[in-house]
Amino acid sequence: MTAIKLGTRGSKLALWQAHATRDALMAAFPDDPEPEIVVIKTTGDQVRDRLLSEIGGKGLFTKEIDKALLEGRIDVAVHSMKDVETWLADGTALVSFLPREDPREAFLSASAMSLDDLPEGAKFGTASIRRTAQLLARRPDLEIVMLRGNVDTRIAKLQAGEMAATMLAIAGLKRLGRDGEAASVLDPADMLPAAGQGAVGFVCRADDTRTRERLDAINHVATATEVTAERAVLARLDGSCHTPIAALARVNGGSMHLDAMVLSTDGREQIVAATEGPLTDPAGLGDAVGQDLLERGARALLASG
Repeated sequence: MTAIKLGTRGSKLALWQAHATRDALMAAFPDDPEPEIVVIKTTGDQVRDRLLSEIGGKGLFTKEIDKALLEGRIDVAVHSMKDVETWLADGTALVSFLPREDPREAFLSASAMSLDDLPEGAKFGTASIRRTAQLLARRPDLEIVMLRGNVDTRIAKLQAGEMAATMLAIAGLKRLGRDGEAASVLDPADMLPAAGQGAVGFVCRADDTRTRERLDAINHVATATEVTAERAVLARLDGSCHTPIAALARVNGGSMHLDAMVLSTDGREQIVAATEGPLTDPAGLGDAVGQDLLERGARALLASG
């Protein structure tokens, strides 16, 4: 029996995710060979001086890994779910997830404890059009400056004074043991996260039965339910990296609450929708919320994005 090969980006956070996946598989299948971690360089990691929306979108963090998967060089693509495009490559399947970490946003600043504490005209570093739109909706006076790179790079630029504040997923900070550096954590009502934020998912070849069985065994059902609903919103909206879209589903007992929104890039227009329903059809729930957004006027914002 050959070892399962796990494909991943090379950042500290991506490697944490790959090691967590390896550990989960070893615990579930102790008689299998230890999974091998294969680091793959992606375009998104190599091109850091431009917005993702200008060079091909968030798929730039996944396409080389998915190519290696289809070519048989790896067996599993380990992805941060907020980086995974809505439609997967033909011949691949999203099959399972690690338990989700806190999906909220962390506010980081050397001079302020919250967004409201920033002085007028302060520089805020981010490359996310979703964060930018929601920031400008609350603080149109802020000067948005582009900030890309891994967690260490972004925090170093903040500490060097290149900007007054930035925002990162608290999930990544927790996984790297750096959550103590956050000045505060935003309520989703104030900053709705990206679909899939805080979740790690596994893509494999659709016909790879052995790998699928192993990934199914380590699947976290609540996470799968939430992410399925959030991605169904994106699918219904046919959303791209050019339009600010946010979605967050939370399982609570036997039901799930789902919030989603579409914004104009300048944050002046925002359309929101929410629903609650049973856990039996998360894709249907997400599709319904996406349709609700379209009927409320999101189609015009999507067309202008």
